[in-house]
Amino acid sequence: MTKAYPQTPDGRYFVAKRRLWRRSDPALPEAERQAAVDALMDARRAVRDAADDEARRQARRAVDAAKQRLGERGPVWWADGAKDWTRFSPENSPYAEWFAALSTAERTAAGF
Repeated sequence: MTKAYPQTPDGRYFVAKRRLWRRSDPALPEAERQAAVDALMDARRAVRDAADDEARRQARRAVDAAKQRLGERGPVWWADGAKDWTRFSPENSPYAEWFAALSTAERTAAGF
């Protein structure tokens, strides 16, 4: 079972380890999303199992490519021109008021 992290009201981010992390593009067709998730999991296993630094670098590039396919890295998937707040603390972002209103349990799930 996956951990339930708080998600911003606009659906762009979730909060974990005290940071905002971009969610996957919700407009991705399911087959494309699943293929990217499968590639991401394969790449993460390759990072874990890498025999040397070069293999680890290649595997990390594959992780990055899969995350870009998912919309979690690279150009943002929304079209309104809003800034990307990935890796910011929610307290230092436009989501500060929303985050402050979360319950203690929700803030704990986010690593606070």
